[in-house]
Amino acid sequence: MNSKNQRLLFFIVAFIFVTIQSLSAQVQLEDIYKAKEFISVDGDTLLYRIMLPEEFQPDKKYPLVLFLHGAGERGSDNRAQLTWGVDAFADEEFRTEHPAIVIAPQAPEQTFWANLNWREEGTGLMDEPSKPLKLTYELVQKIIDEYPVDEKRLYITGLSMGGFGTWDLITRYPNFFAAAMPICGGGDPAKASLLRDLPIWNFHGALDNIVPPELSREMIHAIRKAGGKPGYTEYPDVDHFSWVPAYSDRYALEWLFSHSK
Repeated sequence: MNSKNQRLLFFIVAFIFVTIQSLSAQVQLEDIYKAKEFISVDGDTLLYRIMLPEEFQPDKKYPLVLFLHGAGERGSDNRAQLTWGVDAFADEEFRTEHPAIVIAPQAPEQTFWANLNWREEGTGLMDEPSKPLKLTYELVQKIIDEYPVDEKRLYITGLSMGGFGTWDLITRYPNFFAAAMPICGGGDPAKASLLRDLPIWNFHGALDNIVPPELSREMIHAIRKAGGKPGYTEYPDVDHFSWVPAYSDRYALEWLFSHSK
């Protein structure tokens, strides 16, 4: 076998190995995050996944993490939202040290978490939330009612479309969450004063050509101008996939869980 064929064989084997590993990890996450559906009083349905602490104790209070996925994970399979990010909270070591209830809803195709047209300059947050975000807020309330949730430790995070959704929800309910971790999204700088007291750590890639990093910079600048002290990390050599290093940062996750109202 010549060197060219050897290299080709190596890449084929490597691809098969990575694919198998990825599928295995997906199956494991689907086992950890149980598939559920929420039906509102108006009859609207929101698909979601929920992870409970491994050693769940009904008489113990747990922090709750709301995770909002990106645009590529929209749909109706109730699986795609497990593609990115949620594995960080399901990591065996982290899950043992920080037992929590984590919920990951799935937005339907062609919908958005945030009701904000960021592509048109001067367009702010709409008065009413999008239907998926409205249902998500109702879902969180339902989980609080049905599970032993520590209401002083409600956290929210999301990537890309979910980063926009994170900014949207904390702007509408600035006193609801204990801390927020939006990634490569954007919000409404005109309402930044509402967020000056909320612990926020925002992440973005400097080379992002999908969601301009200026959107994060503007939010952080506006909050700081209003008297807030949000954290901001901009990866100089990272494009749109800034959630990969962000959710791999154990310190960032520890920071999120360290906050309590």
